[in-house]
Amino acid sequence: MKAIVIIERGNDGTYDAYLESTEKLSFGLLGQGKTVKETMDDFINSRDEMKAYYAAENKPFPEDLEFEYKYDVPSFLSYYSKVLSLAGLQRLTGVNQGQLSHYVTGHRKPSPKTAEKIEKALHNFANEISQVHFV
Repeated sequence: MKAIVIIERGNDGTYDAYLESTEKLSFGLLGQGKTVKETMDDFINSRDEMKAYYAAENKPFPEDLEFEYKYDVPSFLSYYSKVLSLAGLQRLTGVNQGQLSHYVTGHRKPSPKTAEKIEKALHNFANEISQVHFV
């Protein structure tokens, strides 16, 4: 069973991770932290605690539970900032490095059109990279 996890940065600069929908599950999960990594770790800890609680209550827990992560733009840029430079993202997406910096710091929020442009460019790049084979 696949569950979608939303990762967003709050107005106070901390991050939250939560299930997009709990319709198929009989529980909710939440992770919080000062960084995206800390938040994701807390979210997985929340899952582990819920699994232990269900075991203690003799309730079935979905063993096939998998997560698909969806980020808001600031959370994504913050999480991958150690791997993807803003200069590289500018070349990749066509979005000005200064503007990307504003998204990371929370001074500005990208429009839906800009967020889609960034997402599409990243998906195209990932697809291109997935085709690479070394000899």
